[in-house]
Amino acid sequence: MAKRSMRSKSRDSSYVPQENVHPLFPGRWSPHDPDGQFRDRKYVKNVRAMSPAQQQFMDAIDSQSVVLALGPAGTGKTYLAIAKAVEALEGGKVQRIVLSRPAVEAGETLGFLPGDFQEKLAPYLRPLYDALTERLGTKRLKAMLADGIIEIAPVAYMRGRTLSECFVVIDEAQNCTYTQIKMLLTRLGWRSTMVLTGDPDQTDLLPGLSGLADIAGRLEKLDDVPVIRLAEGDIVRHPLVASMLTVL
Repeated sequence: MAKRSMRSKSRDSSYVPQENVHPLFPGRWSPHDPDGQFRDRKYVKNVRAMSPAQQQFMDAIDSQSVVLALGPAGTGKTYLAIAKAVEALEGGKVQRIVLSRPAVEAGETLGFLPGDFQEKLAPYLRPLYDALTERLGTKRLKAMLADGIIEIAPVAYMRGRTLSECFVVIDEAQNCTYTQIKMLLTRLGWRSTMVLTGDPDQTDLLPGLSGLADIAGRLEKLDDVPVIRLAEGDIVRHPLVASMLTVL
């Protein structure tokens, strides 16, 4: 059957064999591109800011030990923080990357999840895995996780630790209480960088329990702790995300 198919293709003068596999979406992608000419998001070694506020965020990470980034969904808070963490690790500035995220469900109760400790946490930590995979690749990420170079832990397991020579990213900090964020901030050790990201307007906690806005307001008074506030103009997802957030 295969030979018959090849003979039929050879008789067809319009059939042109392809030597290489080409990307499905070549070029830069825009959601409003009708011709599909610019849809390839190629991997870049050095991440570049897409807005002045994002550049301010990246510069603050380079110069300060503790940075807070507050802003709506799609502004690149998590991705930029993890990209800078990988950059610091590969540049020899830190020995490990520690990523933490509260295991809080977004308005749904999933019940008891099967598997061991790591398997139970995997659904909550999926966004961190996605960003790390894009920066490192699946093979390198698995090796670094196995060697302990990259550690992903829930907030509940951070108490009592001292994180030295680490790049620490606290993601979805709006789902932490004031006490939890205070505990996380005081884990900072020598030669470490800590970045907290979150959107105070999208907390999954009960009203009044999220401590991110309060912590940011207090730390904003300190010269050594920059609080970067991203806005709708910094959103790098589909343009409709920014439009919807203005009315939702």
